[in-house]
Amino acid sequence: MMVCLLFAGGSACADPMVWQPAAGHTQIPLWPGAAPDVQPVPGPETLTKGAITNVTRPTMTVYSPTGVNTGAAVMVIPGGGFQILAIDLEGTEICDWLTAKGITCILLKYRVPSVPYVWQCDCRPHNFTTSVPSLQDSQRALRLVRARAAEWHIDPHRIGVLGFSAGGYLVAEVSTRFKKDLYKPVDAADRQSSRPDFAVAIYPGHLATEDDKFNKNVTVSHDTPPTFLAQAEDDDVDGVNQSLVYYAALKKADVPVEMHLYTHGGHAFGLRKTAQPISDWPHLVEVWLRTIGMVQN
Repeated sequence: MMVCLLFAGGSACADPMVWQPAAGHTQIPLWPGAAPDVQPVPGPETLTKGAITNVTRPTMTVYSPTGVNTGAAVMVIPGGGFQILAIDLEGTEICDWLTAKGITCILLKYRVPSVPYVWQCDCRPHNFTTSVPSLQDSQRALRLVRARAAEWHIDPHRIGVLGFSAGGYLVAEVSTRFKKDLYKPVDAADRQSSRPDFAVAIYPGHLATEDDKFNKNVTVSHDTPPTFLAQAEDDDVDGVNQSLVYYAALKKADVPVEMHLYTHGGHAFGLRKTAQPISDWPHLVEVWLRTIGMVQN
């Protein structure tokens, strides 16, 4: 098995950026040099059936609104168990929906494999630990979006996050860890806040322990942004208690929160239409964004 080690001056093996956005969209590196705390990965970046793995050069891609610009922006965080990124199902397809609604989409390609997943053992021995490299990328991306908000016609006070599964865990982390920097500032953009103005977590994971206690590493406070949660009761990957314990913690901290639970839907349904009522969750998010004043029309 080939292992790629990233150094300040480059890589010890080929590291192609396999995934590329559609024409008209440009990937932007998150870091001016090597990302902080770079870890070895089992090979070069690879795209297989809409999923990316071995990401060592994190990026973000800006998708501008296709209709009237509302001024709002959403950073989309794909899931994949911190092993891969479901870049189509929980990435580009989500951006297509948001941009059609006049919302700028920022698609985050963050570092994986990353803790809690450990590729050397193909296991998650510390399933509730902070996903440091991925969270560093998330914090940095939010700061970059705020720093370039005027350039991208975004209201810097209406920037949210939306994530799925492991990406939903990152939504919770970035919503609660913004007062503690996980990396040393690298440029002026790092003077910006990494707190999202709103948060959407769809079938999140890593929030409920095996005895249904809330993950103590997610430090909810009254400053946590308004949050929307959706999950299916028959989700056998990240059970419905993941949303339930987060909802309870947010309510206890007096954070505005809306939760929708569905009987059927399973896991990793994304935006793809089914006969189940759970397919209506995007419309509920649109209504919620208007309710909390993030979208005006």
